[in-house]
Amino acid sequence: MTTPPYWRKSTRSGADEGDCVEVAGLDGLIGIRDSKNPAAGHVTLTRQTFAVLLTRFAARP
Repeated sequence: MTTPPYWRKSTRSGADEGDCVEVAGLDGLIGIRDSKNPAAGHVTLTRQTFAVLLTRFAARP
């Protein structure tokens, strides 16, 4: 029996913010989904690709 993923909302999201993403560890990968529409599915990235994505977002003005 597998444990369902634990989805976490960004700590930068306020209580009433509309544009939020959630992330979860998925068997060595990272899942990313829209918190407003979780039933729409998710994107799965390797941990390395996720780290590159975060670095690029952090570098944006």
